[in-house]
Amino acid sequence: MPERSTRNPRSPATDFSVALLNEFVRLGVRDLVLCPGARSQALALAAAELERAGSIRLHVRTDERSAGFLSVGLALETGLPALVVVTSGTAVANLHPAVLEAHHAGVPMILLTADRPAELRGIRSNQTTVQAGLFGVATRLCLDVPAPVGEPDEATIAVALARQAMDAATGVVNAAPGPAQLNLAFREPLSAAVPVGLPMIPAGAAAEPAAGPDALPDGPAMLLAPGPRTVVVAGDGA
Repeated sequence: MPERSTRNPRSPATDFSVALLNEFVRLGVRDLVLCPGARSQALALAAAELERAGSIRLHVRTDERSAGFLSVGLALETGLPALVVVTSGTAVANLHPAVLEAHHAGVPMILLTADRPAELRGIRSNQTTVQAGLFGVATRLCLDVPAPVGEPDEATIAVALARQAMDAATGVVNAAPGPAQLNLAFREPLSAAVPVGLPMIPAGAAAEPAAGPDALPDGPAMLLAPGPRTVVVAGDGA
């Protein structure tokens, strides 16, 4: 008979990803743009479960540049940041044009960039680069998060990181909304089944809707009488 596997089916990467994305849902995030990749698979599978629960809208794109600009458009439409998930390496660099756009326009944006753990950095491996700080002054927050190893407090750490990123992206702790980056290192095993102890949040269970950019005032539109000498200048979002 073949020997029965004794491998632990749990993955710290998955436990951490579920806790992180669940907290973003609690904070009001409703859109996640995913560019599939190996290193980010725990985030991708957790996102799929959240979509199945009806908690988020999942947008899958194979091109990171397009994904970045989609997230900017979603934020302009909803007033809330969309999460952008990419794998490690040059995938992160392809977000740079959209990050600059969000930075200069004051659009909330949260980047979840998967990365290799410390021991696999700087070893001349293919598709590796320095991801933390890649966007320079264009981010309101940039945190290089060590790989989870299964410690009991890691879910609490994930919750705190989500709140930090949300506050930074929506302008709560800055002069204006803009991009925030969580650079998340993950070790093998890179994913596992969603653990029973960390259920996905169902639709409508968010506890703290996020405060997005100033919304347009409620009420009927102002009607202007037509006339030969009327000029109206209206900016973005007017």
